[in-house]
Amino acid sequence: MKRIILFLATNIAVLLVLSVVMRIFGVDRMLAEQGQSPVALLIMAAIFGFGGAFISLAMSKWMAKTMMGVHVIDQPRNSQEAWLLETVRRLSEQAGIRMPQVGIFESPDLNAFATGARRDAALVAVSSGLLNGMSQREAEAVLGHEITHVSNGDMVTLTLVQGVVNTFVIFLSRVIGGIIDSALSGNREGSRRGPGPFYFLIVMVLQILLGILASMIVAWFSRYREFRADAGGAKLSGRQNMISALERLQQRHSESLPQQFTAFGITGGKLASLFASHPPLEVRIAALRNAP
Repeated sequence: MKRIILFLATNIAVLLVLSVVMRIFGVDRMLAEQGQSPVALLIMAAIFGFGGAFISLAMSKWMAKTMMGVHVIDQPRNSQEAWLLETVRRLSEQAGIRMPQVGIFESPDLNAFATGARRDAALVAVSSGLLNGMSQREAEAVLGHEITHVSNGDMVTLTLVQGVVNTFVIFLSRVIGGIIDSALSGNREGSRRGPGPFYFLIVMVLQILLGILASMIVAWFSRYREFRADAGGAKLSGRQNMISALERLQQRHSESLPQQFTAFGITGGKLASLFASHPPLEVRIAALRNAP
């Protein structure tokens, strides 16, 4: 909780500093001439930026169950499901979190994910391919990785990061769009109030461009959290088991999952790597081997 409060306080401070900079350089005056209040614009951007991110987080478990066809295990139907429940229960106790819901989705690929709005009300799901294609020690390491995501509050933290970048995309696209529109319209004397004919088109283009850059920031943070989750999985189930699980993944191609659910997806290419939510497997393995 302290980390989240500090994170929020830092970003609120950034928004306040940006507001002061706007006033110093006269951006707020330009917006006022166009009928826009900078404070109102900041509030609007934050409401929509954070609102969309938190709505997505609140719906994440429902979306996972619906989109991935996750069968939540209430009562184990066989020894495999009984092992899965007991392993998640044991790892959760080690990590100091409440037992999450546990589910299985049908897929031949080796995949798993964790989601949920709160660390004590999460969902951990694995593919049938993972249960059948990995040893129990390797599968336990993957579960430790996902449990670490939950215990670290990664879903909430990533949502906050997404909310911040969303806010800046909405805010900056309108500020920059207003400046460009004012220059194109030749509004030197402030005789015209309100946006010009090209304002909304400019804003849409800027939102796309800034949204691409924002996606790179969110992807970078997501890659960073994967190293922490690998380290947590190694701590809960053993470093060699975590390395073996990642090596097993190198032997199989993973089916792409929705971005908010993917846990072990692989993307290739230098440009694609900037948008990848996960580091290359060989880099993750090397990080585990070189860890003290």
